[in-house]
Amino acid sequence: MQNNIRIKNKRISWEYFLIEKFVAGIVLTGTEIKSVRSGKANLADSFCVFENGELFVRAMHISEYSFGSYNNHIAKRDRKLLLTSRELKKLNVKVKEKSMTIVPVSLFINDKGLAKLEIAIARGKHYYDKRNSLKEKDHKREIDRHLKH
Repeated sequence: MQNNIRIKNKRISWEYFLIEKFVAGIVLTGTEIKSVRSGKANLADSFCVFENGELFVRAMHISEYSFGSYNNHIAKRDRKLLLTSRELKKLNVKVKEKSMTIVPVSLFINDKGLAKLEIAIARGKHYYDKRNSLKEKDHKREIDRHLKH
């Protein structure tokens, strides 16, 4: 069974410096996993928070399943992330540092058919960092253009 569903948060690399990445399981209901498998999810403004020692992803939009009945899910509810206790402790320590946050990078279906969320410890970029990123991107594009000709 080949699944190539990979929903990416494209703005993340523009807004943040990604320091360390983790892959977490995600607790979904039946209609949510069906919507994810059909590619109807959005990570745009989502972020991760700790509540009672557990990690949750907030504001992740999974569209309602089109064939769902009255037990369809709420599109933007909090969803629990599954990590080992060692990873949770490490993330909790890092988040307490100044200007560190946990952001979702991509949502995908693994080989076993389970939904996984790639998250990263990130530090926000300042305006001048974004400007430098844009210059590097333009410079790389210019070099690639010259190599093709």
